[in-house]
Amino acid sequence: MATDCPGLADLIARLDRSVDAGDVGAVTAAVKNDLEHVLGSRALVLPAHLTQARPDVYARRLLHRDPAGRYSAIVMTWGPGQGTAVHDHGGLWCVEGVVDGEIAVTQYCVVPDSDGFFRVSPIGALLAGTGSAGCLIPPTDHHVLANARPSAPSVTLHIYGGDLDDCRVFLPATPDGRYAETLKSLSFHQ
Repeated sequence: MATDCPGLADLIARLDRSVDAGDVGAVTAAVKNDLEHVLGSRALVLPAHLTQARPDVYARRLLHRDPAGRYSAIVMTWGPGQGTAVHDHGGLWCVEGVVDGEIAVTQYCVVPDSDGFFRVSPIGALLAGTGSAGCLIPPTDHHVLANARPSAPSVTLHIYGGDLDDCRVFLPATPDGRYAETLKSLSFHQ
């Protein structure tokens, strides 16, 4: 957890209130409002060690874990050309905000097909810029995130409704365009 982070105490206080807002729709709406306020006002200043891009993969670093286990805050840094496969959020709600840069977000519909494969279809896309945030509520939480900047990193902040230790990833697997599901274990980078 980062302790040298101006604005973190305010963000934690806001999140502590918001995660008790009621049902998952009310919680994600409140957390989205928190992120948009904190990121839009640039009140949260992340230390450099949390925002350094990695050359091999996007970086995933813990900012804060709620002691009661209600949520976790993860900073992700995306180098040029870096992105995810189609994935879910392990059954957790999530609110994602852009700290710096631009992130291309493509939402997908994932439907089981025969032989254990899946049909995966894009259903929407947007370009999210600094200060913006969006909500994902299972089971309609499949998407791809990618850095939209061609020559600079982008940084995002993800608030999950617990600890996201693994997620389902969907990868192209058959000549007719069906996808295979794999369970991906998630860890943190230094």
